[in-house]
Amino acid sequence: MKILYKLLLVVIFITFQSCSKDKKEISQIKETNQEMEMISTYTEGLNNINRGEYFYAAKKFLESELLFPQSAWAAKSALMASYAYYIDGYYPEAIFNLERYIKTYPKDKRLNYAHFLLAMSHYQTIVDEKKDLEPLITAKNKFEFVVKNYPNTDFALDSKFKINLIDDILASKEMYLGRFYIKKEKWIPAINRFKNILNNYETTIYAEEAIHRLVEIHYRIGLLEESKKYANLLGYNYLSSDWYKRSYKVFNKSYKTKIIKKDKKEKKGIIKKFRKLFE
Repeated sequence: MKILYKLLLVVIFITFQSCSKDKKEISQIKETNQEMEMISTYTEGLNNINRGEYFYAAKKFLESELLFPQSAWAAKSALMASYAYYIDGYYPEAIFNLERYIKTYPKDKRLNYAHFLLAMSHYQTIVDEKKDLEPLITAKNKFEFVVKNYPNTDFALDSKFKINLIDDILASKEMYLGRFYIKKEKWIPAINRFKNILNNYETTIYAEEAIHRLVEIHYRIGLLEESKKYANLLGYNYLSSDWYKRSYKVFNKSYKTKIIKKDKKEKKGIIKKFRKLFE
């Protein structure tokens, strides 16, 4: 009886081991098939990109990610989908997918590129920089994140350049409003706009004019010491500039206010220069 019992246990054990082995082999086969299918789908995405069919490429890359989310290819597929959306001009989709990628794959080695592409996507959502500054400011914040967190990369260098371009556009907005307030003889709002350029956009092409306007306005409202202070600042930094010559004339009886009308061309030039980066 004991011998029969032992034999029964052996049979059960062998059967269990056999089933376990079969299940393991089936699991491995299934996993291999999933990976092969994922690679095939990813390749289809690349082929679509080569044909210029970026929207369909994005769909294939997302499909590839879903087929085998545990694979190392999943993160790459998600990022490639974002890239395809960006190239095809689907910026909201690119932004959504990039934000999802950053949350889902926080340790992926391509995060620096993802953050850079996210900044570029936000910049491209600008419709009218005169009316809506939010995309510009958001893009600037994203570029600053790249500079801060990935300082030794090519993305950081490119981000610094783009931050300067964005600052030029933001400063041009302040300059436009400042000139408008001068025409309306609203001196305090005008002063605030020009001071904002000096405080936040001092490296832009509008800094010289902003200082001159402060010389001009303070002289007009009778604050001569303040006017001289800004004139000295302009002379110290831009002694040979035309704006310094104009400020020098402020203290001369023959001085006449002249409003420079180059702003629109300057802004168009900056925007055009920036857009060339995406052509």
